[in-house]
Amino acid sequence: MNSTDDLLVIDGVTKAYPGVVANSDVSFRIRKGEVHALLGENGAGKSTLVKTIYGLVTPDAGTMTLDGQAYAPAEPSAARQAGVAMVFQHFSLFDALSVAENIALGMETPPKRRVLARQIREVSEAYGLPLSPNRRVGDLSAGERQRVEIVRCLLQNPRLLIMDEPTSVLTPQEVEILFRTLRQLSAEGTAILYISHKLDEIRALCDTATILRHGKVVGDCVPRDTSARDMAEMMVAAKLDTPVKHPGTRGEEVFAVDGLSLPAASQFGTALKDIAFSVRKGEILGIGGVAGNGQDELFAVLSGETRTAPGSVAFQGAPVGRLGPHERRAIGILSAPEERLGHAAAPDMSLADNALMTAALRMKLAPGGWIDWKGVRAYAEKVIKGFDVRTPGAHTAAGALSGGNLQKFVVGREVMQDPALLIVNQPTWGVDAAAAAHIRKALIKLAEEGAALIVISQDLDELMEISDRITAICDGRMVRPRPAQGLTMNDLGLMLGGRDPEEEAVA
Repeated sequence: MNSTDDLLVIDGVTKAYPGVVANSDVSFRIRKGEVHALLGENGAGKSTLVKTIYGLVTPDAGTMTLDGQAYAPAEPSAARQAGVAMVFQHFSLFDALSVAENIALGMETPPKRRVLARQIREVSEAYGLPLSPNRRVGDLSAGERQRVEIVRCLLQNPRLLIMDEPTSVLTPQEVEILFRTLRQLSAEGTAILYISHKLDEIRALCDTATILRHGKVVGDCVPRDTSARDMAEMMVAAKLDTPVKHPGTRGEEVFAVDGLSLPAASQFGTALKDIAFSVRKGEILGIGGVAGNGQDELFAVLSGETRTAPGSVAFQGAPVGRLGPHERRAIGILSAPEERLGHAAAPDMSLADNALMTAALRMKLAPGGWIDWKGVRAYAEKVIKGFDVRTPGAHTAAGALSGGNLQKFVVGREVMQDPALLIVNQPTWGVDAAAAAHIRKALIKLAEEGAALIVISQDLDELMEISDRITAICDGRMVRPRPAQGLTMNDLGLMLGGRDPEEEAVA
């Protein structure tokens, strides 16, 4: 029986695709004004369920009611008209347009420009998310872009706000602002369905949690009364294997960048300004930064996708700035980019084909120019087994895997080639706790075996967990690297803003 406090009731929702049941008899309810977490490892069925709620997916069976009325949106516009709004993990904004123009594009019947500008100012200030309607989105930080998405939702006066991984691109200070806004919305009666792999955030923000595993509801809990480890173990039905970083002896310098400056590749890119750092054998150097501050440009230089002057990048004492990715792989510089589909992997090609693309040389998969398909498949299966990639086999298309499983494959494919230097951009972005622990443990083990690692990540907990030294990039400039031991989250927040914690303490 539905309670008058219930806003959304999901009863027996089932959705199947060829070869997989994404949601199986899912039932739970969200109360008015409640912040409700939806937890589960990658591939657990969270995305399918929220797409069903938002009208992007039609279930095969089951029903939903919204505030006591039958609810079955055929498309997102119907969901929005019913009072359901969603902030997606990937922003859907046009860089060349203003804040007001972007918000107008997301409205069914936008008001006149002057009226909309006033509404944006009023709503953004009322919820502690100040925005100028006339600013160009291409000039905004990641946190400000998220404000645009949230304000666009708030202008719809939603009864239910769905948030998918909302803090993945925010600094600790921006996370606190977001949480204040969500708590204010909750106090005013708006229900929030919150999806995140950051379990400490779930404990700090959410009132209740529903846990999915293999498409089924397997439990619920009160997050503030449940440890992050316990929630993670409920998600995977196993003990969580937490990686431990053992302080080791660093060897000789493997890789050095000195005086690296590059102009922005486009008007929306970030110029690199006098970048300098080094990394030693057996060391993990963590590089933090809010999205859009030069991480992608830096990764392109480190991996060889962008070539530079001979003297700015050196590997084992020799200049490599002019070498491309293929030549760098030949000497032991391997890399795994942030974008899984399209950059790290070709979605329509099999896992075996994707393994061949980066491992052909180092794993001797094409001797004499002839592809050893048996060896290719064996190597792909070795990665699948070694990194617990949940897939039917090496013949499966990369695009058919969940994000977390594809990420495990992409990182594993590089780790298992015995690199002298591995550069990874966002190694556990959007990955569940168990998969993240597996990847981090593999990176730590690789360093312990003598490899040098550069890990670019927006996840500050991750950097603290695995790094020997940490630096940050802000507006294309790098902060002086500091030992990870002894750094606080406040220190990291200052570094993300381009400030040196030691200089701030003296001041």
